[in-house]
Amino acid sequence: MLELKGCFTAVITPFRNGKVDKEALRRVLRAQLKGGVSGIVPCGSTGEAATLSPEEYLSVIKLTVDEVNGRVPVMPGVGTNSTAKSIEMVKKVSATGVDGLLAVVPYYNKPTQDGLTAHFSGIARSTRLPVILYNIPGRTGVNMAPATVLALRRKFSNIVGIKEASGSLDQVSEIINTLDTDFAVMSGDDSLTLPMMSVGARGVISVVSNIAPEETSEMCGKFLKGETVEAAELHHKLFPLIKSVFIETNPIPVKYAVSLLGLCSCEPRLPLTPLSERNRPAVKKAMMEAGIL
Repeated sequence: MLELKGCFTAVITPFRNGKVDKEALRRVLRAQLKGGVSGIVPCGSTGEAATLSPEEYLSVIKLTVDEVNGRVPVMPGVGTNSTAKSIEMVKKVSATGVDGLLAVVPYYNKPTQDGLTAHFSGIARSTRLPVILYNIPGRTGVNMAPATVLALRRKFSNIVGIKEASGSLDQVSEIINTLDTDFAVMSGDDSLTLPMMSVGARGVISVVSNIAPEETSEMCGKFLKGETVEAAELHHKLFPLIKSVFIETNPIPVKYAVSLLGLCSCEPRLPLTPLSERNRPAVKKAMMEAGIL
């Protein structure tokens, strides 16, 4: 059974010379497992899923399942701005041995709340796996309202949680107040993880844990154990690092940061470009001050 709590890492997809670097991906995954994360999320926004070919996309997920080998849940990102394509993707991914699916709100075409309900209903019907909704209006152009989340949860027991990246603690509070206790809210904003957990979120699907898996996992774990002062101390330690890995569009800065750890190149896939020279010192400095380098 998929348990949504603690730190799930939205892992990067390493590239070298324009192709997926499979050996580097294995190194990245091994570092995450060593760091004690609670789960792995390949092929999300941080994994540059939008620019992976269908063949690359499935190969990354299969490699991740193979490398993780059941030690923690694997919950890949799925979803497009076409419901039919998304359902096709879900069916293929469901056969790879993953533990759950992170389904993003359709982007660009800005569906209504009724459209979102119909879209996610189609996804939930197409799989027996747990489905986690992913609300990130800054990238998709539309916010999924708490009432829509509630309606979907009432219709489908396999819709088990949401990655909330609206940036609104009011919205997080409304979801938690409205839905049943078996429905999990996970932070989608690293800088808001601790504030969100203070109102009932169970953890984070994290970008910064690509380079700080132990610290991010420890922060979540301490809060869940009631050690809130210690969790706050870790939050403040990580906060400058978190800000640095969003100095340009994600995952540009965090890929550079991972490259400094010697795990992969800093190469993203166009239209993303490598971190600018002017911003590299800030990321390196934040890593050093956090004790990562």
